[in-house]
Amino acid sequence: MTHTTTDQPARGASGAVVPVLAFAGIVVAVMQTLLVPVIKDLPQLLGTEPSNATWVLTSTLLSGAVATPIMGRLGDLYGKRRMLIFSLSVMVVGALISALTSDLLTMIAGRTLQGFAMGAIPLGIGLMRDMLPREKLPSAMALMSSSIGVGGGLALPAAALVAQHADWHALFYGAAGLGVVAILLTLFVVPETSARAAGTFDVLGAIGLSVGLVLFLLPITKGSDWGWTSGTTLGLFAASAAVLLLWGVMELRLKAPLVDLRTTARPAVLFTNLASIMVGVSFYVVSLVLPQLLQLPKATGYGLGQSMVTAGLLVAPLGLTMMLTAPVYARLSAKYGPKTTLILGMLIIGIGYGAGIGLMSAAWQSLVISVVLGAGIGLAYSSLPALIVGAVPASETGAANGLNTLMRSIGTSVSSAVIGMVLANTAHTVGGVAVPTMHGFRVSFLIATGAVAVGLVLALMLPRRSAPAAEAAQHTRLRASSDEDAALAHAEEVLRGFRGRVLDAAGLPVARAKVTLIDRRGRQAGATLSEADGTYTLAVPAEGAYVLAAKAAGHGPLASSASHTGDAHAVDLDLSLPAETVSA
Repeated sequence: MTHTTTDQPARGASGAVVPVLAFAGIVVAVMQTLLVPVIKDLPQLLGTEPSNATWVLTSTLLSGAVATPIMGRLGDLYGKRRMLIFSLSVMVVGALISALTSDLLTMIAGRTLQGFAMGAIPLGIGLMRDMLPREKLPSAMALMSSSIGVGGGLALPAAALVAQHADWHALFYGAAGLGVVAILLTLFVVPETSARAAGTFDVLGAIGLSVGLVLFLLPITKGSDWGWTSGTTLGLFAASAAVLLLWGVMELRLKAPLVDLRTTARPAVLFTNLASIMVGVSFYVVSLVLPQLLQLPKATGYGLGQSMVTAGLLVAPLGLTMMLTAPVYARLSAKYGPKTTLILGMLIIGIGYGAGIGLMSAAWQSLVISVVLGAGIGLAYSSLPALIVGAVPASETGAANGLNTLMRSIGTSVSSAVIGMVLANTAHTVGGVAVPTMHGFRVSFLIATGAVAVGLVLALMLPRRSAPAAEAAQHTRLRASSDEDAALAHAEEVLRGFRGRVLDAAGLPVARAKVTLIDRRGRQAGATLSEADGTYTLAVPAEGAYVLAAKAAGHGPLASSASHTGDAHAVDLDLSLPAETVSA
């Protein structure tokens, strides 16, 4: 019987991969702000009470939060491209369900499916890490990470224009159409990669995390309606703490957990995730405050009297600036590192909100605030995946970035709850209608400034170097071209691992043999294909004992134990594949 392998190397990635993945991220992010222009009309449109109508937004938030770490782990196990297409397909189905109904419960079901697609963000970042060369990876990941803000910013004016001139269900038909385009582009342009994590999917872990997150996010999003000190709110918070504690204990005992909490506890990962919450808080404040300020009538004395569409256009530069910041981030990060760019981004956000407290008297000032905040948030968002990727093994990229995306979602949820409470408590009633006040807007900006200050402290606590490969790159303070930097970084990375040749039973080189690095916990820590002359190189994520497994068509498999001290020297190890065994 012929020995075969199902692990095929990815097809060569074309130059269109990055824009296609970024487009998919933007489409997914659109779901979060799609209904913002019609929020106030939802109770009438759905024939229900305002407290019930808010579930149309809450359901998307909850399903997105649950989906991001789960889809990231599924992508690591079974293929990131496959899971990306699945996420987008679920989103399209959800959009079509919402487009065909005005019933509250059916609408909530459709919106829940739409939120499920948020897992596309970490999947796209994982695909980029698997297939792109080092010199192109920073700007690509920056663009993918920023797509959350880009999609949200661009969706506001587009959705406002549609809602103002067409039936509101057209919003969902448009979203479904964008989803279909993203699926087709992914199918034709994005290759699947061969990188896979070891182990099986942790079903109990997924259920436990989902329940814990729902119990935590539900009172955050509904606390203003239920009362922050009500038995329901406090009971759900207590239940969430208990469930997540039990979930954490269970995850630590598993060999292949949904989320590797030991990796998450590393300072580079922990402080990045905590800083991500603060960035999420700061991003959502401007999205809540500026559109309301711009649309309030001038008769209030401080409202800017703009139409729904004009208000959306004035806030849209927030997303556009985030998108344009990606290449700038790549240059800054290559020179100073992602930690420095995160700190710089936080400082710019703080300046934007601090200045914004006094820049609320004219429409053009809102435009300035949007541009400044877009630049700062773009730098901060762009830094987050680079910090995560530099601190975790390649086989955990999807799950780790899924958790990081979840942290940002938690930040936006907290922001929505806190700012909503502030604006409600500081509003005054005019003709039976609660109208936000300038005092409430300024307090909201002050809260955002405080969140950024906390995030800045967390960013400063990040370790200077997050991984051996990153350490090597940071040691080289050469002012050379990006190609030279990439070549040098790669050369130093190779020195910190294993190298050798893959040979057959006769001692001849074997080309395109797959060599996999497995750590002592049985997880894949790296993988590569041998060159035409049989040579291979594999970097190690940390010192310790490893197993190198090699296989190729027409040869028997091989597993060889080896260890590395973590110093700057390569371990030479030739791998001799046995002759293929043939069974009768």
